[in-house]
Amino acid sequence: MVKVHLRKITKENLLSCLSLQVCEEQKNLVATTVQSLAQAYVDPNLFPLAVYDAAACGYEQPSVPMVGFTMYEVVAGVGFIMRLMIDCKYQRLGYGRATMLEVIRRLKLCPDVEVIATSYRKENQVAAKLYQSLGFKEWDIKYAISHLTEVYVKLEEWKSEPLHS
Repeated sequence: MVKVHLRKITKENLLSCLSLQVCEEQKNLVATTVQSLAQAYVDPNLFPLAVYDAAACGYEQPSVPMVGFTMYEVVAGVGFIMRLMIDCKYQRLGYGRATMLEVIRRLKLCPDVEVIATSYRKENQVAAKLYQSLGFKEWDIKYAISHLTEVYVKLEEWKSEPLHS
């Protein structure tokens, strides 16, 4: 099973992040890292992260390449996974699923998060299958139901039992 290591975007890994590319047929489905980083620069609720293979863990300057990018926000009780992008060279190897599992794990640890959600373009069947396999179901919130181009989904059954003292 593939595991990933997420890191902040820094001046040391910025060029690698900006170089990430999805496959040609996916370019209309995912925002570029330039767009995402620009949004994160002006919005403190956004958390952009570089995706590396878990082999990068423990190394200040990893010898393994950046394989993708993800970004989430935490607003009004919702941990919303805004971006998931795996470079074309590393797709179909399990990095997308591993990244989602790691972001979900992190969001579950955030005390402000009551709902974990994401969205995808209606025509993006790869994303639809991935999110469904992870337990996401259509989100019946007003603006999500009526959206013309996006499908909004939320993770069902993720709150753990309260800790007993």
